[in-house]
Amino acid sequence: MFRIPIKERDDWKMLAEEYGFHFHTMHGERYWDESAYYQFTLAQIEHDLEAPSEDIHQMCLHVVDKVIKDESLMQRFGLPAKHWDFIAQSWQTKAPSLYSRLDFAYDGKSPAKLYENNADTPTSLYETGFWQWLWLEQNVNQGRLSIDCDQFNSLQEKLIARLRQILQIEQTKRAGQTLHFACCKGSIEDRGTVQYLEDCAAEAGIATEFIYVEDIGRDLAGQLTDSKNQVITWIFKLYPWEFMLNESFGDLLGRHPVSFIEPPWKSLLSNKALLPMLWREFPDHPNLLPAYFGDEIHNVTSESTWVKKPLFSREGANVSIIQSGNTVVETDGPYGQEGHIYQQAHMLPKFDNSYTLIGSWLVNDQAAGISVREDSSPITQDMSRYLPHVIRG
Repeated sequence: MFRIPIKERDDWKMLAEEYGFHFHTMHGERYWDESAYYQFTLAQIEHDLEAPSEDIHQMCLHVVDKVIKDESLMQRFGLPAKHWDFIAQSWQTKAPSLYSRLDFAYDGKSPAKLYENNADTPTSLYETGFWQWLWLEQNVNQGRLSIDCDQFNSLQEKLIARLRQILQIEQTKRAGQTLHFACCKGSIEDRGTVQYLEDCAAEAGIATEFIYVEDIGRDLAGQLTDSKNQVITWIFKLYPWEFMLNESFGDLLGRHPVSFIEPPWKSLLSNKALLPMLWREFPDHPNLLPAYFGDEIHNVTSESTWVKKPLFSREGANVSIIQSGNTVVETDGPYGQEGHIYQQAHMLPKFDNSYTLIGSWLVNDQAAGISVREDSSPITQDMSRYLPHVIRG
């Protein structure tokens, strides 16, 4: 595994705007970075990332099945008890899932270590499935990369194929389905991600409508509606379940037939309580790190370094690194009141003074590609740079 400098395409910013990649630079800082790329061998991809991703995914599904059946475990996840039946029913009826992203620390030599499962609202789909592939094609065609360079990236094809399958499932329930897509106002990244998925859905033959989460309404019968007063029966929302459950319409969820992508049971996989549950069920697994709930602090030895994570934390918010009982690194954010877990620290590898995180994508239970993020801080956050990758050798 190497980080290799490369000349940037002269027109990449113009191309990015042309292709709808409007969040390549955010808040005056570079998000997409093609001044270098990461190179992997095929063995590293297949044995160290692809196979463990599919293995861990199945382990995560095992945890969901166990937690759904045990109220004492459900309580650990900090979700409102009044919605537990809603979550459980989505699992019991096998409500289909579209995608997930597992975040790993991986240095190209040692086993990849799972940091967390972004199973509900993972972003960086567009830059992974389309933009970095375009980067590879153009650099090979222009002679800056060898013709034998490849990329671990079947994300777009798998997304379209899975959306076709989910459409078939929906059509058994009701005809003439329209899939609504939703995200919050004010984020060009979220809107770009949702637009990319809308394009994939259209390719899969699905009729789509977009609505901002803030504009979702309800009719006199309590059904969710869009801005045209159409009843929403099928929706992809780039909006966390723990937020949805606490919205003003939260108590209506489950009362009327609405199919969600991602389904409610994904709220358990995107929750940091998953990490100590995985460690309980699969102790000493080579791709897992020791992790404990907040009330299991006696297991957290002061001799080791630990990472304290809120149950609902996203994009590295409110994460602390604790060394010998002292907080040495800490990030801001709105999370923490819901509780914490402790995960044994396993620092990200450094390449050219940047800490590097691997995101491993899964679609329909299958590994589908990777994204590479790097930052000057050991905690990857929303503005951490995205770099492309290649497979060679």
